[in-house]
Amino acid sequence: MNGNTQRNDSSMANDDTLVRLERRFEALESRLAYQEHWLDTLDRAVASQEQRLTQLERLSELMQRRLRDQQQTLQGLDDDDYRLEDEVPPHY
Repeated sequence: MNGNTQRNDSSMANDDTLVRLERRFEALESRLAYQEHWLDTLDRAVASQEQRLTQLERLSELMQRRLRDQQQTLQGLDDDDYRLEDEVPPHY
């Protein structure tokens, strides 16, 4: 009888260990899936931010080019032809 009892106890311990391992494995799989989801989400966000940054850099370059062109135009004007006093304020 003791032999059978020990086998049953041993068998039950193995079953409990197996069940615990399966639960831990399922929890790890669940965490991994959750992390993969967030990595995909973050990857899309980074790609979107990169596109936006590229657009803003192009816009900045365009604005700088236009400012340089305007400065060159203003420098090209003769002092007699252009005076700051002749400018109409924006509220008129």
